[in-house]
Amino acid sequence: MYEEPYRWIEAVGNRRQYLDEQFSKGSPVVALAYADGILLLTVSRGTPKLYEVYDRIALGGMGHPADLEKLRFSLLEMAHVEGFNRSPSDVTGARLMKYGLAPTIKQAFEEIYKAPFIAKILLAELGVKPERDLFLTINYDGNFEESRGWASIGATSAVQIRMRRYFESHSALAQTSLAQAIDTALCAWAVGSLAQAASEASAGEPSAEQGSEPRTEGDASGMPDKAALLAHVRQTVAEKPVECVLLERRGPGSAKYRALRSDELGALLPPAVSAPPTS
Repeated sequence: MYEEPYRWIEAVGNRRQYLDEQFSKGSPVVALAYADGILLLTVSRGTPKLYEVYDRIALGGMGHPADLEKLRFSLLEMAHVEGFNRSPSDVTGARLMKYGLAPTIKQAFEEIYKAPFIAKILLAELGVKPERDLFLTINYDGNFEESRGWASIGATSAVQIRMRRYFESHSALAQTSLAQAIDTALCAWAVGSLAQAASEASAGEPSAEQGSEPRTEGDASGMPDKAALLAHVRQTVAEKPVECVLLERRGPGSAKYRALRSDELGALLPPAVSAPPTS
């Protein structure tokens, strides 16, 4: 009987190790505020990873598609019930996170005889004023964080720390244009993607694909320079499309969510990414 708590702790530790391995091939998701709203971006092939939740709330996720869909639909249901029973202004990202996502994910993680959710989720909420924009991220164990200005999710905490350092080195993001925001978001994504690839390479035998990663000259802090980051983005988008959605503060109507079309996005990509390769 006295061994039961220790067995539970050991089982939880094993679940963490298992879940960390499941995210090793996932694509980071980044979100940031810009002059006219909020941008969410990822680079991924397969099912979409960015969605509308409610009028002013968007979701980005990484993990198993079935788990992401299940959690997304539960959020959609909660948001619309809240909006109908109360009012649209009562549907907030913080409420959805604290009373919807967090308890569900935490319970699934701690019930060791049931499967956990293989999912990490980012919620972005467009405020009435820029200073009220809110970003929330939640881990597979139910721990969540709130932030202002930007947010990101990556395969591991080490990857997320690298992305955070990149964002922290870029001040006044909220004043940038959409094109500048996309440029910054792509670079932040590349920081996470390269950190993820380096972590995989150090954990085992480097594969041929890992060996083809561009060499990244960095600054004094070890952060790859912008040319190396955009080179990695260009190499990746040759095989996987960029997915980008907006929450537009000046958008018509109450629904502020809009997915960028491929032609719109192509016109906004940095020249180093969109230009044809030189011979």
